[in-house]
Order: sequence, then structure tokens, then C-alpha cells
Amino acid sequence: MHRTKISIATIAILLCMAGCAASKPNSADSGSASKTANVTEQYGTVETTGPAGQGGVSADTDATGQDVSGGAGVNGQDVSGEAGVNGQDVSGEAGVAGQDNVSAGSDLAGSGELTPQESEHEITLLMVGDILLHTPVEKSAKREDGSYKYDAIFENTKDLIEAADLALVNQEVILGGTELGISGYPRFNAPYEVGTDLVEAGFDVICHATNHAMDQGRDGVVNCLSFWENNYPEIQVLGLHDNPDDPLYIYEKDGMKIAFLNYTYGTNGIALPADMPYAVDLLSNKNKVIADIQYAESVADFTVVCPHWGTEYRLTADASQEKWTKLFFENGVDLILGTHPHVIEPIELLTDEETGHSMLVYYSLGNFVNWTSSSGNGTANRMVGGMAQVTLSRDENGEVAIADYGVTALVCHLTPGQDGVTTYPLSAYNEELAADNKIRSQDPNFSYLYCVDLCNEVWGELWK
Repeated sequence: MHRTKISIATIAILLCMAGCAASKPNSADSGSASKTANVTEQYGTVETTGPAGQGGVSADTDATGQDVSGGAGVNGQDVSGEAGVNGQDVSGEAGVAGQDNVSAGSDLAGSGELTPQESEHEITLLMVGDILLHTPVEKSAKREDGSYKYDAIFENTKDLIEAADLALVNQEVILGGTELGISGYPRFNAPYEVGTDLVEAGFDVICHATNHAMDQGRDGVVNCLSFWENNYPEIQVLGLHDNPDDPLYIYEKDGMKIAFLNYTYGTNGIALPADMPYAVDLLSNKNKVIADIQYAESVADFTVVCPHWGTEYRLTADASQEKWTKLFFENGVDLILGTHPHVIEPIELLTDEETGHSMLVYYSLGNFVNWTSSSGNGTANRMVGGMAQVTLSRDENGEVAIADYGVTALVCHLTPGQDGVTTYPLSAYNEELAADNKIRSQDPNFSYLYCVDLCNEVWGELWK
């Protein structure tokens, strides 16, 4: 983890407070958020004072056929230059860990330092990447009575997930239920039990804005949202809507308000329902994205965006990610937690030298779980994922800022049979386990050392 420098004054304060019981401020404290005129007439907000429940997960593409159809806009909206898939701009190259990685012409600079933190009150955020439920993963979870159980997937990471104040997951696959038929790539559908096991694993926020959100059409969206609303109303679902007036989600703890937004580059060319053009939050609706961010900035202390973007299987950010990074930064976003490429990508801290504003970017957290049918060199990259871990607190100016950040490397372990799919922290993995991972039959390059080398290549020292 990268801990920010602590000032001498802070140390003195902490020494004076040693041995004294710390008291938490009233959670009703609104923090330092400013208000802009009339914004509350345009948007609603939903706030919580803590993770009332658990829940979350994610998933995406498969096999030799990749999701390259591109994101289709709705209502004639401009979708040019969105995430790097077929027909989209992917000409730009992003830097690897430790290098500046910003859009051409941008005056943003990478920075390794953050503002010193003085507050003893903290919020810990965690997010993992795609829950990609290919057919072999579904088979491993199926029981003799036709039901499904996915708890084995999370058994080696559950303690880490539950330890965070707020845990997010990218649920790549729509939860349409068995009535729509369980299916894998190319048009996924998962049983409701996935949601239950996400909750039991410790997730609080589910990101559902993915390119597979419309795989089962309107029925899939309605079924998915009904499941969450009827069974786990305390779980926050982002990026998917059955109501155009859904409020902005704001998490609050110790008077700190954190706003969350989730968008996808597209839905694989599947149009949104004519009577629900608001069903999925799309990056193609640029004006709405900007308006959402500006509203979040006006009512919260800190803004997090979870974009589903980029080019599949690419280990660096593409031109569209750079473009959106610049837009997010210029509009005041503080943290980006990216998904979709199915492999890990660099992490960087951007700082505006004139204003001092910083934004931390996790370009891609890769897969949390998958069992692709693809084979050949590079397939092994899809077995490595990241768990973003970010600590927030108030800085010396009273602003909510990042006090600490890092990433835990994960590896998806595949063996045949019931409950044969699980995910380990790479620190708990070894060559013996790696030798039994069935992905070796699809890419013999896979090994424990391969995973370590990949993390070193993409993340440098940050993950250690």
C-alpha cells in the first residue's frame, strides 16, 4: 500500500491522543460538500451510514469470439471514440506502471505523493473485477437438484472482502434467472444464486453497467433488478435502472460522503428497450455523464467512477480510456475503478500541478473469475486479477482525500468437478497449485512465476 507522508504536526497530535479513546463524529455531518443552485431539483440522492448488507460480482467474454461489436448508442446519441473495441479508437498507447500515462496534449502529470492525512477517521474501499461466468464456471456451481452455489469461488478471498467498509464488484453477467435459461458466451445469463453468494461473500455494491447488460433483453434487466429489490434492498446496484429517477448513490461514514457512478461503453450492439432508454448507464451519453459527475461533486466530498471500458486482453490503457480519464479528471472525479479488458492494466495517480487536484486510476482490475475456452499465448493473462484497496480520510485542509492505496494480486484457479473454481490471493498461491490449474492445457505458459512476472510488468512495486 502507498501511505501518504504524515506531517510532524500530525505526529504530535497523535502522540497527545495516545491512550485516549477516539470518538466518532456524528454521521449526520454533511462534511465539506458544497451545494450548487437547483441541483437537488434535478437529481435525488440515496445515502447510507454504513454497509447495511453485502453483495456484488462481475463477468464477461469468452473463447475465440471476443466481444468486439462495439457499444451502440441510444436515441441517436454519438458513440464515436468510445471504448477500444471494433471500429473504435485504440491508437493511443498508455504507459506501464511507474510512467506518465495521460492523453496526448494533456497537462496532467503522474505523481507518487498524496496530500498528508490528519484525520483518524477512515473509509476503506475495495473493488474486484469481472465475475465472468463461462459455462464451465456455471457447471462447477450446479447441484444435483438443479440449484446453484457459488460460495467456493469466494472462500479464499472472503475475509479480505468483508474487512472493507464498502466492497464493490463488477457483475459482468446479468442475473436473469433460470426462467430465461442459464447460458455462457456470447449472450450470458446467470441464476439468482450468484447474487446471494455475492452478498454472503461480503460485497455491498454491484456494478451492472457492462457490455453484457442487455444479453437477455428487457426481461433480463427487469428480472435482475427485481431480484435485488425483493431480496436484498440494502445492496446498492449501479449502472442498471428500471426507473429514470433512480437517485445517486452516496455512501456516508464519519461525516464523509462518497458518490459512486458506473457506466459502460456499450451493450454489444443490442439496443436499449424503447420504453426503458435509461436501462443502462452509457458513456456514449457524454452530456449526461458530465452532468452526473458535476452533481456528484456538488453533493458529496469524493467522487468514484466505475467505467466499463478499454480493449479486451490489452495490458495498457487505450486511446479511449485516456480520453475519458482526461474528461473525468477535468470534471473533478477523484477515483476511477475500471473493468472490461479481462486482464490487469496499470494504476496511476494524476495530479494537476495548478490546482493540486489528484485522481487515482485503476485502468483495469481484470477478471475475478473466468474459464475461457480460448487457448494459446496470452490466455494465461486472464487468470490474473486485481483487488483495489483504497483508504479515504480528511486531509489537513478538511477535504476527503486518498490516504493510502494499493492492489492485491489475485489468481483464478480452475479444476474440474463441483466447486472446482475458486480465486486465491496470489500471495497464497504456489507452483504446486499452478501445476494443477486446468488453464495450463489451454496455455502451457501459465505458472505461479508467470503470474508474478505479469504483476511486476503491469504494476511494478505497487502490488508487493
